[in-house]
Amino acid sequence: MFVQRQGLVVWLYSLKQAKMLRRFGNVHYISKKLKYVVLYCNQDEVEEIMEKLKTFSFVKQVEPSYKPFLKLEYESTPDKAKEYDYKLGI
Repeated sequence: MFVQRQGLVVWLYSLKQAKMLRRFGNVHYISKKLKYVVLYCNQDEVEEIMEKLKTFSFVKQVEPSYKPFLKLEYESTPDKAKEYDYKLGI
């Protein structure tokens, strides 16, 4: 079974409690300089986890990742000027 995952960016006031965030999902990255944690959790639980994280005093802000909703397959359109040059034989 393939479970859809989504990332959350959790901005913190202090990194002392960053390890505590492991119980909400997989901690992928911790930035010491900018004080944020990238956390991955199941997509159906994102709203609940965001609400829980916002209640903590050490959390400044919680932002969801929009990558699961973006279209990642791109279509290439040929450049009209280059196509014209190829037809002329230049």
